[in-house]
Amino acid sequence: MDGAGGPGEGPAQEALQSLSRRLQVQEKEMELVKAALAEALRLLRLQVPPTSLQDLGTPTPTRDSSPAAPPGLPPTCSPSLVSRGTQTETEVEMEPSLGPPGLSNGPPAPQGASEEPSGTQSEGGGSSSSGTGSPGPPGILRLVQPPQRTDTPRRNSSSSSPSERPRQKLSRKAASSANLLLRSGSTESSRGGKDPLSSPGGPGSRRSNYNLEGISVKMFLRGRPITMYIPSGIRSLEELPSGPPPETLSLDWVYGYRGRDSRSNLFVLRSGEVVYFIACVVVLYRPGGGPGGPGGGGQRHYRGHTDCVRCLAVHPDGVRVASGQTAGVDKDGKPLQPVVHVWDSETLLKLQEIGLGAFERGVGALAFSVADQGAFLCVVDDSNEHMLSVWDCGRGTKLAEIKSTNDSVLAVGFSPRDSSCIVTSGKSHVHFWTWSGGAGLPGCGTLTRKQGVFGKYKKPKFIPCFVFLPDGDILTGDSEGNILTWGRSLSDSRTPGRGGAKETYGIVAQAHAHEGSIFALCLRRDGTVLSGGGRDRRLVQWGPGLVALQEAEIPEHFGAVRAIAEGPGSELLVGTTKNALLRGDLAQGFSPVIQGHTDELWGLCTHPFQNRFLTCGHDRQLCLWDGEGHALAWSIDLKETGLCADFHPSGAVVAVGLNTGRWLVLDTETREIVSDITDGNEQLSVVRYSPDGLYLAIGSHDNMIYIYSVSSDGAKSSRFGRCVGHSSFITHLDWSKDGNFIMSNSGDYEILYWDVAGGCKLLRNRYESRDREWATYTCVLGFHVYGVWPDGSDGTDINSLCRSHNERVVAVADDFCKVHLFQYPCARAKAPSLVYGGHGSHVTSVRFTHDDSHLVSLGGKDASIFQWRVLGAGGAGPAPATPSRTPSLSPASSLDV
Repeated sequence: MDGAGGPGEGPAQEALQSLSRRLQVQEKEMELVKAALAEALRLLRLQVPPTSLQDLGTPTPTRDSSPAAPPGLPPTCSPSLVSRGTQTETEVEMEPSLGPPGLSNGPPAPQGASEEPSGTQSEGGGSSSSGTGSPGPPGILRLVQPPQRTDTPRRNSSSSSPSERPRQKLSRKAASSANLLLRSGSTESSRGGKDPLSSPGGPGSRRSNYNLEGISVKMFLRGRPITMYIPSGIRSLEELPSGPPPETLSLDWVYGYRGRDSRSNLFVLRSGEVVYFIACVVVLYRPGGGPGGPGGGGQRHYRGHTDCVRCLAVHPDGVRVASGQTAGVDKDGKPLQPVVHVWDSETLLKLQEIGLGAFERGVGALAFSVADQGAFLCVVDDSNEHMLSVWDCGRGTKLAEIKSTNDSVLAVGFSPRDSSCIVTSGKSHVHFWTWSGGAGLPGCGTLTRKQGVFGKYKKPKFIPCFVFLPDGDILTGDSEGNILTWGRSLSDSRTPGRGGAKETYGIVAQAHAHEGSIFALCLRRDGTVLSGGGRDRRLVQWGPGLVALQEAEIPEHFGAVRAIAEGPGSELLVGTTKNALLRGDLAQGFSPVIQGHTDELWGLCTHPFQNRFLTCGHDRQLCLWDGEGHALAWSIDLKETGLCADFHPSGAVVAVGLNTGRWLVLDTETREIVSDITDGNEQLSVVRYSPDGLYLAIGSHDNMIYIYSVSSDGAKSSRFGRCVGHSSFITHLDWSKDGNFIMSNSGDYEILYWDVAGGCKLLRNRYESRDREWATYTCVLGFHVYGVWPDGSDGTDINSLCRSHNERVVAVADDFCKVHLFQYPCARAKAPSLVYGGHGSHVTSVRFTHDDSHLVSLGGKDASIFQWRVLGAGGAGPAPATPSRTPSLSPASSLDV
């Protein structure tokens, strides 16, 4: 019999226990809400003058009517209410609290609202089953339960089992709370208005049970409600700062050079400045002038482009520059058209915009004419037909256009002796074009092509580069490592070339110059030619007849030669495929002046007391940068992708999180790995030391936060505990100033709080954390920063956020290539901001330096690092104006600068 009765009783007992636990949790939630309301009423009561309190008096509650409300207070609800949980009528007597006129008890619970889940409801809408409850703040509302009325019908009134007692108790509390939450006669209700913060904002959204006026605010991401409690020191949202911040940003330095996948990207101007590009910025680097930088260099920046720059050309006057950009899309997915900018390198002012709407996908190559002082510009776009066009530089009009080839075109150039001769080269071809100007009338010119014939010579797969010699011959460098000499000859009139050209080019000599492809050729002032190899990384100087005169080899860690430019005297500038810019000569060798990453960047942290910062990314390199000297201090190979990093407060070590669940601790001086630990097998998204350096928190994509105790020097770590409760991967976390608590965000927009010192416990009562001060603020969800989110956001629009150390501004990195600057706290919807462009990809991270003098931002796939100077109110003036690549996240309130 016992064996037969056990299985039947087990499920019933478990259901009873589950119901009891659920009722207990709901009871605590009710207590929290009442306590929050009481605290608000208490704060408002403190502001009432004593004379007002004497005049108000205390009404006497009766059994059959509602208590009289003080003047200015909305009338209280009926004392008889059907509770939402049990449909049980009960009577509530409330001792009223006195308050100033206009006080409201908050909005009523939304109709049709779902019940709270059995676990802890996070501010972000998620739930958790771990942690312990904590009581709410003391209030001044006293609930009195009168004797039961025998004539009142109630549901399940005959039941007297133990399981019904907590249900009845919860019914009474639910009725009491509902009485407090009803908002009779409110202005919004009478007008039928709708609070924008309370709008679900999309299908599938659900409303939270409580959105108490003066206690919390609510926003929605993908229809999911996110409730945030207002700190007690803020009496009204209207008293928070509004408008853009007085601080501004000015681009101080750009780390990196786009040599990995681009050509025609390195030139020297008449002023001696070196011009190159990365992301949407064209950099003018001064190797020998100005303060700061390696060798006393400095930078200026042309920031007129709205998408990534792909190629450059310098006018024969050495001042004007043409730069072509790729096509892109705005934040709404609408295509942005490629275009060519012609601008003055001395004033950085745009002189002409050429080809807007005429090119497809992007501008692949361009060149100024030489024989007529740069009157014309030749452009090849990235369409399938690689359209070749010639433009009048002064008027910006198109003179001729033709389909060149379906194969990729890598280089284009005018003959320095005759502007009617144009050469293009690329995949398996060299084409010689004859251009007829058509009397300079738009669209009246013609282009005819003569294809280069290789004859007895092996046809290479690619011809990446060519150069014109003073005698009119052409040298081409190809993927076979050969330099071919093409000479002019008269064509046979009986077998005219394609297009009927009167002259043609043919191969007259060949020299094997490199192992692997030749990426660059450069004609020097003395008539010699430099060639740069890919696989062998050699720079070779060639004399007449392609006789090798001198050579040098580029160190392997810099990559292959991508571009060559001649500086003053014997100095050479060399761009490499690993995004480095080298300076030197063939005799003395080369040293780096500009270095950068080669793949997508994510990890960024700044030194606690030096102007240094550390970066890591998909290229597996960990780099420490000197922000004052604008140079790379050191770099090491992590062997795995680095995604996050943080300095110990002592600055002696740095923790780095990898994509495999491993995390390393490295000595910043010796670069040695002092700790190597693995937590799970998911990627790590955030590592953060506590402000006292005693703990290290590691946020993982396995939904857990791992806590480690750390030695005083940061070299040793031991597992302290785990924070378990998030329902999605960890995205951001911050420590409190006392080092005992953590605030964390997750991929499903949860905001959770943890008591680390108390055993890594989840804090159920999030209301108690509203006044907690945070050592850093990098969480993208929270009351102090919810105003940074744009309307209609899908929750992925903001990648990173950072509050300045002086707690005056917040920098935001978004998914639309922009850096934003907001005032802090930013707790007003549609908060205005200053918007800064320059990155050519999603901005993955932003961080302020230790003294807030600079802000560092990382581009994602453009592998760029921008160092911005923070200018205070009334400081050195506003940042240089740049256009916005995408419409502002809040078009009516943000300012593009």
